[in-house]
Formats: sequence, C-alpha cells, structure tokens
Amino acid sequence: MKHLVAAAALALLAAAPAAAQDVAAGEKSFAKCRACHQVGETAKNVVGPQLNGLFGRTAGTVEGYNYSEANKKSGIVWDEAVFKEYIRKPAAKIPGTKMAFAGIANDKEIDDLTAYLKQFGKDGKKQ
Repeated sequence: MKHLVAAAALALLAAAPAAAQDVAAGEKSFAKCRACHQVGETAKNVVGPQLNGLFGRTAGTVEGYNYSEANKKSGIVWDEAVFKEYIRKPAAKIPGTKMAFAGIANDKEIDDLTAYLKQFGKDGKKQ
C-alpha cells in the first residue's frame, strides 16, 4: 500500500509542471493580440491600448486611448480571474466594448497569456 501511495504522489508531482503557467507559450499566444495591442518598454496605443501593467489597473484608464463608454463605465479592475473571463468572450464580459476579438477558449492558453502579460510593469519593463 505504501508503494501505491508513493507512486501516486510521484505521479502528481511529475504532472504539476505541466499545469504551470508557461511564459514562452503565452508570448506565442500574444501573437493573436499583437495586431491591436503592444507590451514592453516601447509599447504604444494602437488599435487597442498598450497592455503594460494590466493587472491591478482599472479598465478604460490607459492615458491617450479612446475607450468605449462600456469599458470606461465597467468598473472592472483587472486581475487573473476577471481577465480570464474577459479574454474568453470579451463582448460577453463588457457588452459594447470596441474589442472585436472573438476570444480564447482554452484555459491553459489563457493562463499562459496571463503569465506573459503579468511580467510587464507599468513602465513596460519585465519584472
């Protein structure tokens, strides 16, 4: 019995890294976002706002970006849970948003994208 418990514990430990967020995979996923959004030290607002320092920021508040009234009035403060819900179906989370992106359905991809975005501080430097 001890051997079965030990084997099960080892199997769980071996599987744990597969569930971890993968920044490199998140960077690849960000390719879907890059047509409209930028991150990094030289990021600018383009079709969408730059995403530096996204987590902890109130929706609709990037200086110099012309948000929809829906975004400005959403009251959302971005955290991992809210971002996951939003990026899955943006128009469902904020009806009236200008973001035309259909969304990402895969939880692992969303987690990886989150890890990638979280590394950029408000100044665009990787933390």
